[in-house]
Amino acid sequence: MEKKVTIVGAGLVGSLLSIYLAKKGYHVNIFERRPDMRATQMSAGKSINLALSDRGWRGLAGVGIADEIKKIAIPMYGRFIHHKDGSNAYQPYGKDKQAIYSVSRADINMKLMDLAEKQKNVKIHFDKRCTAVNRNDLKASFEDNNTKQQTETQSDLLFGADGAFAASRLSVQLQADRFEYNQHYIDCGYKELIIPPGEGGKFQLEENALHIWPRGSFMMIALPNPDGNFTCTLFLPFEGEKSFSKLTTDADIKQFFEREFADAVPFMPTLLQDFKQNPVSSLVTVKCFPWTFDNKIALIGDAAHAIVPFYGQGMNCGFEDCVVLNELIDKHKENWDLILPEYQSLRKPDSDAIADLAIANFVEMRDKTADPKFLLQKKIEARFSEKHPEKWIPLYSMVTYSPHIRYSTAMKEGAKQQAIMDKIMALPDIENKWSSIEVENEILKYV
Repeated sequence: MEKKVTIVGAGLVGSLLSIYLAKKGYHVNIFERRPDMRATQMSAGKSINLALSDRGWRGLAGVGIADEIKKIAIPMYGRFIHHKDGSNAYQPYGKDKQAIYSVSRADINMKLMDLAEKQKNVKIHFDKRCTAVNRNDLKASFEDNNTKQQTETQSDLLFGADGAFAASRLSVQLQADRFEYNQHYIDCGYKELIIPPGEGGKFQLEENALHIWPRGSFMMIALPNPDGNFTCTLFLPFEGEKSFSKLTTDADIKQFFEREFADAVPFMPTLLQDFKQNPVSSLVTVKCFPWTFDNKIALIGDAAHAIVPFYGQGMNCGFEDCVVLNELIDKHKENWDLILPEYQSLRKPDSDAIADLAIANFVEMRDKTADPKFLLQKKIEARFSEKHPEKWIPLYSMVTYSPHIRYSTAMKEGAKQQAIMDKIMALPDIENKWSSIEVENEILKYV
């Protein structure tokens, strides 16, 4: 008999999960709170461009749709750092033209919905807000945003994929005996801005790079889009001397940008309009436990583990959830009493690790990418890794380009590497002898 699955949320992870389950023969109904974004003009200004890396590509390749997504993605081979004095520097991400790919959240979501609906056993129901999930009989209730009509669905399995503030999670949480929940907001918010295409639709900045304007307690980034523009995101404290609270008048905004991001301002003709029109949004980390209930209900993606965007791994981590779940379906021959407990035990430590790494990378991007000592350390690590690849994979490469290495393993290895590099960076005259055999041998003593 065909098994029925309910997925709450047709975002990135819910849509991809539906394709995996459909290909396994499950009949999938997805209920999405928002209207169909493919048929509705969505409001701009609340999205950060996403960075697809190897874990995400592996998730897409697993159901044969990577080539479709590649058509709407732009490779970024490194960070392009814009210093306050107008100088700049380029830092490649990996070696041999390794890249992360810039993709618009809306574009990839719409494409994944299209690909999900191509499966004959997937149906997406829009404008349906989840009002309850009943653990006892696996019924879920939804209210239509427009008509207020109630819909009830019963299924064999239910997945909550409805984001950081998941209604599905709250519903099962209220029925759980013990449920751990932690949400942490960083003191910075973000605002979306734009660098439009230049004459003839040309990119006004280097197109195959992630651009960063690091300024200590804050920063701006820009990621390319296929139509020649860049989605810019300003990350700035809510309060304080340099903060959103201080930017209230046109003069304040103009002065701030001309002082801090002088090289970007000439490329931003609609800066004032965008700044005033687009909202300031907050950034949250969500950790919770358990993720699974009665071996029939599971949280996945941001509903289980929302993270801040500074490692570019939120979507990639959610896609990896789908990969692991799919592997466990095969391993346990569709025995969900075994699949869901193992899914939770494998993914919880990894999602906690990438959440902590993402917070740490925020500090790295805004404070350290312009610091000569930090850049020297990265040069030493890259050189040593090139000469001894079996002994040293840099943390960024472990997270971004090594999907076979778990996030939790990468975090432990990264901590060991940092302890070694602290010793190396303390060597006398390291600035002049960083590429010497002496320094290489010193690292070899510890690895």
